[in-house]
Amino acid sequence: MLRVLKNVAVLSLLLTALSARAELTIEIVGAGEHQIPVAIVPLGGDEILSAAINAVVVGDLQRSGLFRMVDTVGKTPHEPGEVSFSDWQALGADALAIGSVGHADGKITVKFRLYDVLKKTPLAGEVVSAKESQLRAIGHRISDLIYEKLTGDQGVFSTRIVYVNRNGERFKLIIADSDGYNEQTVLDQNEPIMSPSWSADGKQIAYVSFETGHAAVFVQSVFSNQRKLIADFRGSNSAPAWSPDGKQLAIVLTRDGSSQIYLIRPDGSDIRRITFSGAIDTEPNFSPDGQYLLFTSDRGGSAQIYRLPLAGGLEQRQTFGEGSNYSPRYNPDGKSFVFTHRANGQFYISTQDFQTGQMQILSDGGWEKKPSYAPNGKLILFASESHGRGILASVSSDGRVKQRMYTQSGDAREPVWGPHL
Repeated sequence: MLRVLKNVAVLSLLLTALSARAELTIEIVGAGEHQIPVAIVPLGGDEILSAAINAVVVGDLQRSGLFRMVDTVGKTPHEPGEVSFSDWQALGADALAIGSVGHADGKITVKFRLYDVLKKTPLAGEVVSAKESQLRAIGHRISDLIYEKLTGDQGVFSTRIVYVNRNGERFKLIIADSDGYNEQTVLDQNEPIMSPSWSADGKQIAYVSFETGHAAVFVQSVFSNQRKLIADFRGSNSAPAWSPDGKQLAIVLTRDGSSQIYLIRPDGSDIRRITFSGAIDTEPNFSPDGQYLLFTSDRGGSAQIYRLPLAGGLEQRQTFGEGSNYSPRYNPDGKSFVFTHRANGQFYISTQDFQTGQMQILSDGGWEKKPSYAPNGKLILFASESHGRGILASVSSDGRVKQRMYTQSGDAREPVWGPHL
């Protein structure tokens, strides 16, 4: 009887964890040139928990476009002594993941191992434990470990994104896991919401709301939902961007005439103007070291991207040639930036290297705007359209891996990828 009751409890928590449907439905439309064949054996132990975690891990790896799943039907190794590398070599696997899962005292614990099948050597071994409510987080952690060991890059499956959902006259600011699950509505109102921006520690979000009758900037805690109005000057208050140390934000104000960039503390104090062009200067973004700002300006006659040294000095134009360019965002490595490039009536997601000045167009073109990097710099999230609906999309930094993300209802806009926590 006790065993039956325990299984019922586990089933209940699993259904609770999985019943919250992802707000975003993800469609893979492109894949890496060379996919790594990997076998993910369902975990030993509790079958219900094993199936749930396995679904998260396989889903994460498949969405990355970098891995090909090797069929594991009928294969049940869970301990090192049960692994026959020759069997997995015959199936074409380069890597093998095994382990077991248990549930006790309100916690789920996974013992996980990853092997290089060709070299017959272990790549990783870890025990991952979390509360019952964090079942999906365990799967994301395992996915990150596999991704890191097999690609050499940091995984981003455990990160979150924020975006705006518009449904008729209703606007919501939504935070979700990178796979669209565990959505949290940060703000729900009948006035437009724009330009969300994560603090570097992932604890706060700045955004623009029109609830005061015009564009004003708010800062809100992700965990407590406490919010503060930090910029409500006459005219427009827009485009907040956090500094890497979290001690200030760059914002755009029209209080002195045209749109210009200012620095302000998160509590709304110590405001200071830093651009003086008389043109439209907007969409600021801090460099990872906090020493520069990228921004958009039409001071040269068309919208182009400029870089401003915050310690003093002249702004330097970064983009040239035909067309116009908007919404710059630094790569986390500081060596390049992503932006929206407009040419011949189409909008494209593009990147440019600081050293060479070479631009690369990554997307197919259309209505593609507001790009932001994943914290590992390998994926770029942006706003797009499909069949007349606003959707989110992503593309890898080499342009090969592409995804589309559809909301269950309404239009998705203004996406920003959050930091590692």
